[in-house]
This record gives sequence, C-alpha cells and structure tokens, in this order.
Amino acid sequence: MINTIKSLFGMGSKTDYAQLVEAGAIILDVRSKEEFQTGHIRNSVNIPVDQLIRNLNKLKDKGKPIITCCASGMRSASAKNLLKSHGYSEVYNGGGWSSLRNKL
Repeated sequence: MINTIKSLFGMGSKTDYAQLVEAGAIILDVRSKEEFQTGHIRNSVNIPVDQLIRNLNKLKDKGKPIITCCASGMRSASAKNLLKSHGYSEVYNGGGWSSLRNKL
C-alpha cells in the first residue's frame, strides 16, 4: 500500500530523469498557462491537466517516455494516470517542476 502511494506521487524507486531526457523524453508541464508563464523547465510542453484529454493528439508517440510535472506533484500524478489509461506506456511523475528541474 505504501509503495503504491509513493509510486503514485513519484516517490517510489529512483528514476533517472536526466537520462530519460537525454534519451528523448518529453517533459509535460500540466499547470495552467499562467503558472507555466511564471517559470518552467526549458523545452517542456505545457498542456494543462484539465485540457489534456482534448490534446492527446499533441503526444503522438505512445511509446515515447513522458515525464509529467506540475507545482507539487498532485496534478502530474493525475496526468500520469490519464496518459497510462490512454495507452501511453512509459510515463513518469516528475512531481513539482522546480524540484524536477534540479534533477535534470
């Protein structure tokens, strides 16, 4: 149970986010456009979580690694689950964007 909760919020096993990005992973920032404009990870894609289902066509390759991020990790966890339920195979919850940026 604890491992499931940790996994849900991106706190499970140590993921090498820098290696994923080097391998071509997309960083998907699911905060609002206004939040994104106040600061974000360079080259990240902004699709707010409440608009994600309508914009899945922007994430064409379902096998390409995707790292979700937001302000704290809650919305990115929801985005990860949504993407997984729509057939995206390699999705990681990067948590808060500022802490993810420090891991890259």
